[in-house]
Amino acid sequence: MPDQLADEPLQVFLPGRMSLLVRLTVKEGMRAALLDALNTYTDQLAGEPGTEMFIVSVDPDSANNVWLYEIFKDEAAQEAHRSSSGFAELMNSMPPLLDGPPAVLRMDPLRMSLQEGVLAEDWSF
Repeated sequence: MPDQLADEPLQVFLPGRMSLLVRLTVKEGMRAALLDALNTYTDQLAGEPGTEMFIVSVDPDSANNVWLYEIFKDEAAQEAHRSSSGFAELMNSMPPLLDGPPAVLRMDPLRMSLQEGVLAEDWSF
C-alpha cells in the first residue's frame, strides 16, 4: 500500500518573506536573448542563499513578455540580491533587450504548497 503522505504537497508558511512579480517586455525578436541572460543569472543563484525561489516564465499570449517570480527570505536577502555581481551583470545586459523598464509588483507571500514530485523530476536543460 503506497504511503498516503507521499502524495501530500509540501506546505510551508512564509512569515517575513517578501516577493516580487516582475514583467519584462522585450523588444521584438529579443526574447531568446533575454532568456539566455536570465538563465545565465539563474545558474549563479547558489551565491544568493536568501533568494529562495526564482521562477522565469514566458507569456503564452505575448512573445514580448517574460515574467519573473522571486521570493526572498527577508528584506536583507532582497538587498543582497540587488547588490550581487550576478544581478549587476543581468541589469547591465538587459537594457538593449527591453522595450521599457520592468514592471515590478511587491508582495508579501503567506503560504506555499508544492507537489514534492516537482522537486524529484529531472529538469535538466
